[in-house]
Amino acid sequence: MAADPETSRTPFHDLQEFVGLPRLSGLTLSADGSRLVTTVSELDPDRTRYVGALWEVDPAGEAPARRLTRGGTGQSAPVFTPDGDLLFSSARPDPDAPSEPADSPSALWSLPAHGGEARLLGSRPGGIGGVVVARAAGTVVATSSTLPGAVDADDDERRRTARRESKITAILHDGHPVRHWDHDIGPAEPRLLAAAPVAAPAAASVEGPDARLDWADLTPVPGHALLETAHNVSPDGRTVVTGWNTAHGHGAWRSSVVAIDVATGDRRVLLDDPSADFSAPRVSPDGTRVVALRETVPTPERAPRIDLVVVALDGGDPVPVAPDWDRWPAGVRWTADSSALVVVADEGGRAPLFRVDPATGTVLRLTGDHGAYSDPCPSPDGRWVYALRNAVDSPPAPVRVDAHTADGVPEPLAGPVPEQPLPGRLTEVTASAADGSALRAWLALPHDASTDPAPLLLWIHGGPLSSWNAWSWRWNPWLMVARGYAVLLPDPALSTGYGQDFVQRGWGVWGGPPYTDLMAVTDAAEALPEIDAGRTAAMGGSFGGYMANWVAGHTDRFRAIVTHASLWALDQFGPTTDHTEYWRHEMSPAMAEANSPHRHAHAITTPMLVIHGDRDYRVPIGEGLRLWWDLTSRQPDPAANPHRFLYFPDENHWVLSPQHSALWYETVHAFLATHVLGREWQTPDLLR
Repeated sequence: MAADPETSRTPFHDLQEFVGLPRLSGLTLSADGSRLVTTVSELDPDRTRYVGALWEVDPAGEAPARRLTRGGTGQSAPVFTPDGDLLFSSARPDPDAPSEPADSPSALWSLPAHGGEARLLGSRPGGIGGVVVARAAGTVVATSSTLPGAVDADDDERRRTARRESKITAILHDGHPVRHWDHDIGPAEPRLLAAAPVAAPAAASVEGPDARLDWADLTPVPGHALLETAHNVSPDGRTVVTGWNTAHGHGAWRSSVVAIDVATGDRRVLLDDPSADFSAPRVSPDGTRVVALRETVPTPERAPRIDLVVVALDGGDPVPVAPDWDRWPAGVRWTADSSALVVVADEGGRAPLFRVDPATGTVLRLTGDHGAYSDPCPSPDGRWVYALRNAVDSPPAPVRVDAHTADGVPEPLAGPVPEQPLPGRLTEVTASAADGSALRAWLALPHDASTDPAPLLLWIHGGPLSSWNAWSWRWNPWLMVARGYAVLLPDPALSTGYGQDFVQRGWGVWGGPPYTDLMAVTDAAEALPEIDAGRTAAMGGSFGGYMANWVAGHTDRFRAIVTHASLWALDQFGPTTDHTEYWRHEMSPAMAEANSPHRHAHAITTPMLVIHGDRDYRVPIGEGLRLWWDLTSRQPDPAANPHRFLYFPDENHWVLSPQHSALWYETVHAFLATHVLGREWQTPDLLR
C-alpha cells in the first residue's frame, strides 16, 4: 500500500477512524468463473460491533465492486450453487414467521442469480454453518449444533425451550475438552446435514412461501467427532468427506478423514494414522480423489510437520504430495481440471501462492512479491487464480494471479474497500543467530525516522508456530508507527516459513533460541541510524506474551514491557488451557520447569502492563492473575507500583469488541508514553 511521505495524518492516527475502517474477508467464485463475491464488515450505527455485507467483484478487473446485501444482522459465508444462486448465512428474521426471537440463530439464505429478494432456504434451532455445495449436483451440506438427545429439529427446539425456560445452563461432560477459545463445548454438538437443491422461483414476483430445504441428518450421534473439523462434498453430491475426531486416552484426540454416503449415512474411513492428524479434506473436481493436510503428532523432542496427502475417494493408500518440499501448506484448492493443487504456505516472512503437481511433486511459486495470500479460487478455464492479497503493510484486497507463471505479479481487481495511506514505510532487518541460523524481521518505520530516530518497539508474534507475514486488524503495528515508534516484527525460532529445522530449533526450549534470536534481531535493529536505541520497549500477545514475560525476567534492556493474554506459570497453564492434550506433546514436566517465566519473577525490574480477558480459555485468566500477584506482591511500596493490569471481564484471547480494542491501544499508548517517552501517566478517560 503506497503512502505519501508528506501526508501527516492517516486513519491510523485516530483510533476511532481506525476501528471504523471497512474490513474485507473471504472470497468465492461462481462455477462458470463470471462472478466473485467477498464479505465486507463495517461498524454498526452504535459502533460496538461489525456487521458483514456481501459485495461482488468483477473477475476481469473492469467494473467497480457492487453491494449485494444489506441488513442489521449481517451476512457472511457466501457460496454459489451450480446454477449461480448465491447462498449465504444470516440471522435476519424470517419474513414468513409471525414473530421471531431477538436472538435468532444463523440461517441459510439464497440470492437468486437472476435477481430479486433473498429468500430463506433453510434453518435449524442451533443455526446453520459450514455450508458447501456439490459442484455438479447442487446438493447442500452444512453443520448445525444440535442437542445430543434430539431426534430431529422439532425435538431439538423442544429441548432447548425446556432448558431456556428452566434457566438451565449446566453441561455434563464425560471427557476432554470442555471449552474452546472463548466458549463452552456442549451440550449441543455439531452434526452434518445434507439436502437436495431447491430450485429458485422463476421470477422475483413469485407469490407464496418459498420451498425450504429438507435436511437429512448424516451424523445422528456424533459426540465430539465434528468439533473444529472441515468438510467437503463430491461433485455428484453422493459423498461427504469430513474430519472426524476419535478419543485416544485421557484428553487426547486423533483426527482422521471419513467419507459419508449421503443417501444412507454409512461412514467409512479414508485417512487414519495413529502418528498423524488429518484435516481440511477436499474432493477433486472430477470426483476421484481427496487431498488433505497431514500433521504428524509431535513429542517433547520432535516438532510436528505438516504436508499434503492424496487418496482415492473410493479408498486406498494415501500418497504424499511433494514430500521433499520443506514448507507447511494451507488453504488447499484443486485446479478445475483436477491436475494440480493451489496452496498457500509461509515462506520467509511472506505467504505466497504455490502450484503443486501431485503426480510429480513439482512446486511452482506463483507470486514473487511480499504478500500473504488467502482464499485461492482457481478459474474454470485454468488461466487465473483469484485470491485475497494482504501483507504487513496492506489489508486484504482481491487480486488475480497467472496460474502458470513463476513469481508472478498480482493484478489488483476493483475491490469494495479503498486503499488508505500508511503513516510510515516497511523495510527488513537481518541478523545471525548464536548458532549461525539466518534471522530476519520486518521493521515498520515512521516517515521521518531518517532525520529523527524513532524509539523502538519489539513486537513478538504469537502461535508460537506462526510468522509475521500478514496484515492484522488486531495486532496492527501502524497504530504505533503513527505515534512515532519504529515497530520490529521478528520471526525467531519456532516461526514458520523457514523450514522444519528452524521450527525444531525452538521446540521444547522456548526460553532458548526463541529468546536469543529476538535479542539478536533487536541488536541489529538498534544499530540502524533510524532507531533511538536508548528508548526501547517490548510487547507480545499469547505466546508473544509468554516471550515478553521471559524477556522481563532475563534482561533490563527495555524501558517497558506489555504482555497480553500471556503464559506465566507453565505447570499451571498446561492442565487448565482449553486443549491440554495439544500442549502435553511438547510441554513435558521438565520442559515446563525449565522454561516457565514465573520462576524468574524475582528478577523483573521493568515496568509491565498486563492485559487479560476473563473469557480467554486458551490462556486462562489464572495466568494473568498469578502474574499480577507475582509483580505487585514484590513491590516494597504499593503506592509506587510501576505496573498496571488492564482487565476485560467479557473479552476473550484477542479483545474483539471495536471499542474495547480502541481502549486496548489507548492504554498501551499511555503506558509506553510514560516509560519510553518520559511523559506523565494519563489514565484513559473511559477507565477513570
